[in-house]
Amino acid sequence: MTFPARSGNSAFPTSAQHPLAGRTILQVIPELEAGGAERTAVDVAAGLAQVGARALVASEGGRLVGELQAKGGVWVPFPAATKNPASMLYNIRRLARLCHGERVALVHARSRAPAWSGLGAARALGIPFVTTYHGSYSGRSGIKVQYNSVMARGDAVIANSQYTADLIRSVYPASADRIRVIHRGTDFSIFTPSAVAPERIEALRKNWGIAPHERIVLLAARLTGWKGQTVLIEAASRLRAAGLRDVGFVLAGDPQGRDSYVRDLDNLIKARGLEGVVRRVGHCIDMPAAFLAASVVAVPSTEPEAFGRSAVEAQAMGTPVVVSDLGAVPETVLFPPRVPPQERTGWRVPPGDADALAVAVGDALSLGAMGRAAFAARARAHVERCFSLERMVGDTLGVYVALLRGA
Repeated sequence: MTFPARSGNSAFPTSAQHPLAGRTILQVIPELEAGGAERTAVDVAAGLAQVGARALVASEGGRLVGELQAKGGVWVPFPAATKNPASMLYNIRRLARLCHGERVALVHARSRAPAWSGLGAARALGIPFVTTYHGSYSGRSGIKVQYNSVMARGDAVIANSQYTADLIRSVYPASADRIRVIHRGTDFSIFTPSAVAPERIEALRKNWGIAPHERIVLLAARLTGWKGQTVLIEAASRLRAAGLRDVGFVLAGDPQGRDSYVRDLDNLIKARGLEGVVRRVGHCIDMPAAFLAASVVAVPSTEPEAFGRSAVEAQAMGTPVVVSDLGAVPETVLFPPRVPPQERTGWRVPPGDADALAVAVGDALSLGAMGRAAFAARARAHVERCFSLERMVGDTLGVYVALLRGA
């Protein structure tokens, strides 16, 4: 099946013109709390409403329900988070009744447990079924591989990166001709320097204890070992030993109950003599201001990321990024030899290599004012071209259109 592509900044047709106008599309997701899959479900629902379609989202609710409804979507309370086999089986009947009663034209599942119910309901009614891989699901046993396989059974299988698509093909080769890569989209009306008032940056710097003369190297991720906080601490130690001063290293992220890991981080900071240099600042709710405040954003993951949201959002704010050469994150950054040196928007380093990370961060910090301005313009243009919200929503709606025309 061939899916139509859309350019990143093309406007949607008016409601009367769009082939989805008057159609009802159902997305199924466990909850509507904050997260990449949940945010994407709301964004796609908004795009559907914009073209005159009915956008239903079946889930157990959450903090994004209000936003969904404000943007034209319809929340349908549904026990989509259950992993109980009997409940999942019963959910097939419940979802089929819902689809029949609401005249649903297509079902789109964004998680494994509700995907099984969605698949059963869609097949029972003879309507198209779509899945999206929002992560690289692990399958270390035959049972887990079978459980995960539902995500590769869609009439269209959306992967959020080329890395994820390659992973799907390697485990479920029969799905290869149904895979469509649609990178996650960023709302560039929010992630734009002009939208961030100076007061927001000053408030963050004060809250983080950053002195007026200090620059910031930021790692924004939940506190867990594979996000690479220890690698950045070691890199900070090497940079300090090499004479770097007036730079604060900020670890912004929620520990999510990992108290022992937090203690390990604090002990490492103390052991390297970096108290007051490396700061744990907790969860940050104002990420546009955080990325704009930073001189460098580090994404030193030691395990593969399925996409790379932080790298995209940082580039949107014009901030240089240094990423691990692992998983999908390098897909979001331009660097040699992929592009000429004068076109780079960031640096890639081997995962877990504190020496290489220190060198790259040092190079990024050494950019002069003119070089940084040119760098920021390139980075912004790159992500606007490839990772816009409009492109993601348009490409997703294009998948729906292709399937419904072929149904």
